[in-house]
Amino acid sequence: MPTEINWTALSVFVFFFLLVTVMGFAASRWQSGNTNKGEKSLDEWGLGGRQFGTWITWFLVGGDFYTAYTVIAVPALVYAVGAYGFFALPYTIIVYPVVFVIMPKLWKAAHKAGHVTAGDVVFGRYNSRPLEFAVALTGVLATMPYIALQLVGMQVVIKALGLGGEFPLAAAFVILALYTYSAGLRAPALIAFVKDLMIYIVVLVAVVMVPMKLGGYAHVFSAASDAFAIKGGATGLTLKSAQILPFATLALGSALAAFMYPHTLTGIFAAKSADTIRKNAVFLPAYTVLLGLIALLGFMAYGANLHITNNNDVVPALFNALFPSWFSGFAFAAIAIGALVPAAVMSIGAANLFTRNFWKPYVNPNVTPSGEAKVAKTVSLLVKVGALLFILFLPTKFALDLQLLGGVWILQTFPAVVFGLFFGWFRAPALLTGWAVGLAGGSYLAYADGIKPVHTMVIGGDSYTVYTGLLALALNIVVASVIQLLLGKRGELNPSLSKTA
Repeated sequence: MPTEINWTALSVFVFFFLLVTVMGFAASRWQSGNTNKGEKSLDEWGLGGRQFGTWITWFLVGGDFYTAYTVIAVPALVYAVGAYGFFALPYTIIVYPVVFVIMPKLWKAAHKAGHVTAGDVVFGRYNSRPLEFAVALTGVLATMPYIALQLVGMQVVIKALGLGGEFPLAAAFVILALYTYSAGLRAPALIAFVKDLMIYIVVLVAVVMVPMKLGGYAHVFSAASDAFAIKGGATGLTLKSAQILPFATLALGSALAAFMYPHTLTGIFAAKSADTIRKNAVFLPAYTVLLGLIALLGFMAYGANLHITNNNDVVPALFNALFPSWFSGFAFAAIAIGALVPAAVMSIGAANLFTRNFWKPYVNPNVTPSGEAKVAKTVSLLVKVGALLFILFLPTKFALDLQLLGGVWILQTFPAVVFGLFFGWFRAPALLTGWAVGLAGGSYLAYADGIKPVHTMVIGGDSYTVYTGLLALALNIVVASVIQLLLGKRGELNPSLSKTA
């Protein structure tokens, strides 16, 4: 990585960063006339007035689903372990049928009763403050390290520009905090247009030009194959037989967890209609194609004969080595802006959860809509500061470890959030017990395995390696079912949400 400032790349980077900063502050006026609620309600600040149509939702959901850390981490994982790193592709294929079936129902439940968060929906259906609080607390805990990892993506590209110290990173997130405070969800929604366009340009240029510079894809795959052969172990261009089950369960578990996160649900609740969500479930797989192309950059690093000390440096090192400085600056700006969009939505989602599912029920039940918006704005700032401190004073590996745990945790909210949309057999005590056991069991297994995402079981002398979050979810559902059978009767749902399909 460079030790001197690349002034050409830095100039291009700063130009595009300033462009999205101006857009972020201007976003407070964008579409604000579409509702009568003004800027003073949480609906307006936290969900953009629930007025986002198909294309805005497509960019927003894609923008906070495919993050800067994705652009950095997926090629880094492929560079490190080969084909196993491609589990993100089937995961993003599986997730969209899940979205098509589940999310329109969840949107209807939220829209009908004015719910802003998953915790609101859970309370509206089960009338249980403890279950509501459990869902909200899990969402906030799972989101914090996720925001911190966006900073990892920004750190990598800032370092690639030759900038040292923590000031550039802190300055970028101060700017993010200010325009998110001012414009709410409209800021990342508007910036997502620019971010996605830039990412598509960068990736399409890379997958065409890099192989041309390196002698074609045949050379790329040959160099990667030779490198993996030297490494040995579980690396390679194709999956080893022992990797198939963990690969498949990682994809399935990640797909079920993806839209339980507060930031992805925020994008869903902000949509104009259930049909908008269904259309997006059809269009969003275009991002899967993009993700596959991004993953190939990990193989291309071998073709370029790069020597790096940190796997996360793969993509910036590749662009610095093979492209002129101005294009490297453009690419790094795209990655950095790709951190701003999801980080903004994540902080808004966490702030919405705190405001609606902690502050309002436990601190100030009579808070006005304007008061809710003020609390959420303040909390969104605190969340960003917390994530910044997290990454500045704790090792990056710790943030990554907690994000892996976050996936296990957020998956345990799936029964409480989703099951009631389709049948009313479960009562709140059963779901709460299942959540607690799944959360504790999943955390224990992950900790015992050294904070790895998979766990190996030995059954009848044969070993099976499975995604830890999926094991914890199975335990969650089994325990909830047993408790429900012991309770002996079906619980009554809130009449206002008993029919949401």
